[in-house]
Amino acid sequence: MAVVGSYVALSKPLTAAMPVLLLAWLRFAIAALVMLPWTVARDTNGQWIGPRAWAALFAQSFFGNFLFSIFMLNGVAMTSASAAGVILAMLPAAVALLSWGLLRERLTGKGWLAIGLAISGVAILSVGRAPAGSSGDWSLLGNLLVLACVFCEAIYVVIGKRLTATLSAMRISALINLFGLALMTPFGLWQAQDFDFGSLSPGIWSLLVFYAIAASMLSTWLWLSGLKHLPASHSGVFTIAMPLAASAVAVGVLGETFTTAHAIALACAAAGVILITRR
Repeated sequence: MAVVGSYVALSKPLTAAMPVLLLAWLRFAIAALVMLPWTVARDTNGQWIGPRAWAALFAQSFFGNFLFSIFMLNGVAMTSASAAGVILAMLPAAVALLSWGLLRERLTGKGWLAIGLAISGVAILSVGRAPAGSSGDWSLLGNLLVLACVFCEAIYVVIGKRLTATLSAMRISALINLFGLALMTPFGLWQAQDFDFGSLSPGIWSLLVFYAIAASMLSTWLWLSGLKHLPASHSGVFTIAMPLAASAVAVGVLGETFTTAHAIALACAAAGVILITRR
């Protein structure tokens, strides 16, 4: 989740350098080349993947890759990276609620309190004032798009919990990335027609490669590997690392302002992690 938070913040300069749909398409294409060895393989039982698993993989890619990328990249382009990072603190609440409603996982009182802390953090940020001169970065539409990607990611987490029972983390990563590439290709080719690739600096290309590998391979492998050993509702609380990392990168690398509202909101998020991980 710390890796996810980092690439969410660092996607801000990428969205300024190229169209969003083209960016998403290049991400899936680069990752598909890297993960080619895991694309054609059998599952852990030596059998080919069944129809239900294929449907789950497509749904996970549609929500967690395709829609998440569109909402996240457009949202980050319209709002500040630090604001997007703190809005992502809603993810544990969304994951826990979906796990409770769809997977019938039990939520303890500490779990509900942790969810309440995350929601409180976002509420505090919402009533806090934006830094002077940054009103353009705090677009309401951009914030709503980031919030939409939170619920897409929550669906991705819940579906992933089911798939890890029969498929390896790298196999899932490769296949959902392939679906994402197929879904994004028509839009990417459309925006690539009139785009001047020569305008991209070596630094942007390097950042694009990092974004592709971190988003499609590294973070997915780490997340799904950990998900095999934890209930989805508990693992969802660790997604607090995502807004913490995004805010750190936004302030330390992109030079954005860290407000008091940010500090209080992230403190609530961190308290939720400590609360739910205590025995």
